[in-house]
Amino acid sequence: MMYWIVFAFFTTAETLTDIVLSWFPFYFELKIAFVIWLLSPYTKGSSVLYRKFVHPTLSNKEKEIDEYITQARDKSYETMMRVGKRGLNLAANAAVTAAAKGQGVLSEKLRSFSMQDLTLIRDEDTVHMRGHEPQLHPSGGSLLETIEDSGTEHPSWATV
Repeated sequence: MMYWIVFAFFTTAETLTDIVLSWFPFYFELKIAFVIWLLSPYTKGSSVLYRKFVHPTLSNKEKEIDEYITQARDKSYETMMRVGKRGLNLAANAAVTAAAKGQGVLSEKLRSFSMQDLTLIRDEDTVHMRGHEPQLHPSGGSLLETIEDSGTEHPSWATV
């Protein structure tokens, strides 16, 4: 664990030093040698750096670090609650708007049908229930005339 903490600091420092010192002769070779020194179990470079620099600094700043963590946790909770409420409000508004628009489209679609179109749809559904295909006449006959023209007797429920 000590290695990874020291390596994280090295990576952060490396980002800045690459820009400034990359022109220096043998810079990249020195970086490789430093990483090998950190990793080597014989030199225990990461353990040395951690115990001399990182651990004392973290111990001195422990209370401040804990306060920052507490503040970050509180702010993140408040932010998530605010974002969550805003998201739920947006979703509810979108659902209500979609429902209102959908109802308006449906009513406009139904208004576009004429009464004759609606009676033909009803007549076709009734005939399909009995298993017969409707025979529509240009004269605009009713369901009763369609059944009588097919040569079958109409049941008692079809009489007017």
